Amino acid sequence: MNRDNFLFATIGILVGFISGYLMHEVMATRQPPRLTPEMRAQIVVPGGEQGPVAAPEGDAGAAPAAGGGAPGMQAIQELRAYVEKNPNDTKAVLQLANLNYDIRNWKRAQELYQHYLELKPNDPDVMTDLGIAYRETRDFDKSLQQFQQAQKAEPGHWQAYYNEIVVLAFDLKKFDQATQILAKLQQMQPGNPDVAKLAAEVARQRNAA
Repeated sequence: MNRDNFLFATIGILVGFISGYLMHEVMATRQPPRLTPEMRAQIVVPGGEQGPVAAPEGDAGAAPAAGGGAPGMQAIQELRAYVEKNPNDTKAVLQLANLNYDIRNWKRAQELYQHYLELKPNDPDVMTDLGIAYRETRDFDKSLQQFQQAQKAEPGHWQAYYNEIVVLAFDLKKFDQATQILAKLQQMQPGNPDVAKLAAEVARQRNAA
């Protein structure tokens, strides 16, 4: 490889890194964190007591490590056991689903969100979260289906439109479709800085394609 080619390749790597970083910044705006640190400090186990919960690193349903494991894992285990015995308790199912969402245990979050929607259909927030969980496992068709169902359930649910644009533009490179939906989202949320950032990133990606 001559010097010019090497320089070109190096620039390409840097551009790719910067694009990846910017993409991460865009993705970070798509939904607020499922639980704030303050909310994580306590978890209510149905029929039990509140207690401190550390942000778990593994499966929300994983067995605690020998010697007691991380502080708060017992509360998570109790919630999991409660859901197993009371699978129709929508509050507990959603809480466990959200915990799995937070630790990026996407498959388990999908199962729990699906079950929640069987018990309580047409919840646009949960549909949107389920759509994101599908996206994270690269099941884009199911992801888009959930965002579209959330829009039907609540036409003003702007996060569902936002996330649909993310999948269409950044994952599937369907910029024409993404731009059409973006125009609608901009009318819905004219002063939303997250929407403005998304529009700028869609334009940049489209021009670079």
